[in-house]
Amino acid sequence: MGKVLVLGGGPAGVSAALYARRSGAEVQVVFKGYGTSALSKAELIQNYYGLPSPLSGAELEAHGIRGAKAVGVEFVEDELIALEVQEDFRGFRGLSSHHSYEADSLIIAAGASRKAPPLPGLTELAGHGVSYCATCDGFLYRGKTVAVLGAGEYAFHEAESLLPHAGKVFLFSNGEQPAADPPAGVEHRADPLLAVEGNERVTGAVFADGSRLPIDGLFVAIGTAGSTELARRLGVMLEGQNIKVDARMATNVPGVFAAGDCTGGLLQISKAVQEGAVAGLSAVKFLSGK
Repeated sequence: MGKVLVLGGGPAGVSAALYARRSGAEVQVVFKGYGTSALSKAELIQNYYGLPSPLSGAELEAHGIRGAKAVGVEFVEDELIALEVQEDFRGFRGLSSHHSYEADSLIIAAGASRKAPPLPGLTELAGHGVSYCATCDGFLYRGKTVAVLGAGEYAFHEAESLLPHAGKVFLFSNGEQPAADPPAGVEHRADPLLAVEGNERVTGAVFADGSRLPIDGLFVAIGTAGSTELARRLGVMLEGQNIKVDARMATNVPGVFAAGDCTGGLLQISKAVQEGAVAGLSAVKFLSGK
C-alpha cells in the first residue's frame, strides 16, 4: 500500500499512526522522545473519557505509544530539521542531522512548541507546580495563587482559563511589554524572573531585583507552533502560526496532512486524538488512490 511518516509522538501523532497502521499502511513515527510532548508535562489528566482514576500525562503518553507499538507502528527518537518533496513528486523526505526518512504520505503532528526561558526550577518542577496547559491543570489550583509566564495572546488565554479556579492570578511578562492590557482580574508583574522556587512543589517566584512572590503554580505560555517551520518548507499554507487543513485534515500539498495542536483550536487530548484518527484514515485513502 505504501508508507506513512508521522511527525510527533503525542496524542495526535499516535492516534494517526494507529489508524493508518490498522488500515494496512506501513507507519513510522519520528518523535523527540518520551517526556518531550505537552501531554507528558501535564500533572494529572482528569478530563478524558475512560479513565477510572487520574493519570499523569507521562503515564498516558507511555500507554498510547505502547499500544501503537503493539500493532506494528515503528517509533524513532530523532528530531527533523527539514522536510522536502522527493524527486518527481514521488513522496516525501524528512531530514535530521544523522538520518533521512522517506514515505509516500506525511502527517505533521509535532504539536505547538511550549518555549520556556532557562530559569532555574522551571524544568525541575515540571509536573510539580509548573504546567504548560491551564485547561488541563487549572482545576487542581482551586482557590490558590498561580501565575502565567508570557506576554502574548496565548498567555492571556491561559490566564483567563485560570480565573474561574484560582484565588489569585498573576501575569509574569518577564521584562517584556505585554501585547495588550492583561485580562480583568489578572495582576501584571513586568519584572524579569530570576528563578522558580520549590523543593517537591512550586512555592514561589524570585525576581531579578531580589523580591519574592509566593505562588502555588506557574503556567508557561510562551511559544509558537512547533510544526510551522517544517510545514513552510513544503509550501504548506498557514493561518497565522497554525497549519491550515480541511475537514479531512489535508493541507494544500497533496499527501500532507496535519493534526493536533499545530492546527490551532482547542489544545486538548480529545481534539488531538480525533484529528489524528481522521488524518490517519485520510492518509491511507490518499495512498490507495496513488
